[in-house]
Amino acid sequence: MDHLNQLRDRLSALKQEHRDLDDILTRLEETYPRDELQMRRLKKRKLQLKDDIVKIEGMLIPDIIA
Repeated sequence: MDHLNQLRDRLSALKQEHRDLDDILTRLEETYPRDELQMRRLKKRKLQLKDDIVKIEGMLIPDIIA
């Protein structure tokens, strides 16, 4: 498997985890009492995933010479 396919697979996995965390956070916000510590940890993980997604997307987009 070449490097670009590995990046695409990793990107797909990160996006899926990001969506899953979004669903989990939505459910946690509806429960009482809320576990604020767990919510903060999940939100932090979600932000890390977003940063990784943007980084990989940048690697997959070819540089355009102006």
